Amino acid sequence: MNDQTVSPLSDFNASDLKLKGFKVYKISDDVSKIPSYNRRDFYKICINTSQSLIHYADRGIEVDGTILFFGNPHIPYSWEAISPYEGYACVFTEEFLKVNDRSESLHQSPLFKIGGTPIFNLSPDQKVFIDTLFEKMIAEQETDYVFKDDLLRNYINLILHESMKMQPSENFFKHKNASARITSLFLELLERQFPIEAKDSPLILKTPQDYAQSLAVHVNHLNRSVKEITGKSTTAHISERIIGEAKALLQHTNWSIADIGYSLGFEYPSYFNNYFKRLTGTVPKSLRM
Repeated sequence: MNDQTVSPLSDFNASDLKLKGFKVYKISDDVSKIPSYNRRDFYKICINTSQSLIHYADRGIEVDGTILFFGNPHIPYSWEAISPYEGYACVFTEEFLKVNDRSESLHQSPLFKIGGTPIFNLSPDQKVFIDTLFEKMIAEQETDYVFKDDLLRNYINLILHESMKMQPSENFFKHKNASARITSLFLELLERQFPIEAKDSPLILKTPQDYAQSLAVHVNHLNRSVKEITGKSTTAHISERIIGEAKALLQHTNWSIADIGYSLGFEYPSYFNNYFKRLTGTVPKSLRM
């Protein structure tokens, strides 16, 4: 019996998804076309029937049956199917779901927040109900109804509220090699911040403390694990990746140096210049042709 990594997404255009902020689709193990949208932009809700192993941050869970899964783009996760699978999924941005600034952030939702439990076992009746909501969303996204987005948001919120009434799964297990696992998660989360695609959307995670908070571990534990496994500090990994991205942006975009610095998390150009010079021995302007 061979495990397989599940990325069961239907064929759709990545830029179109970023523009609309929402996509719902059916999943099954016969889907071969996989889109390459940027995972860090999208939250995910998935109903899946299979025998599977799900890795979520530094935890794992074995499932056999129908589950409802909530994926936070800022928490690394992966999914291995042990048996054939089927179900539905939707991906969406926080901007799509939030209609005003007073709406609760998804980061604070019990279903998506750091340290929460994102997996719910479904009874046959619950499966039928959730399946029906996904089928309604699939049908609705093809219409020209003027208030379609509002209706889709209502379906998502109905799934969220129904899920919060359920008892979450509690059969998580800790991975045996905790240092290796947390280091792998840190490196994956670091890489998810890049490439920088917009100069007005600054880097979210900039310090070891930021990464530790996103991974729901103490920063000292993160630092010890990363140093033990890689021989380099957490700060060194972050700095090297930021400098690498800075060089790419300086050489391959026409953004101003101030805009590049801001996109990398530096509020003032002088901060970026000093940081870059300290780590490279030269100033950003020297890389401009």
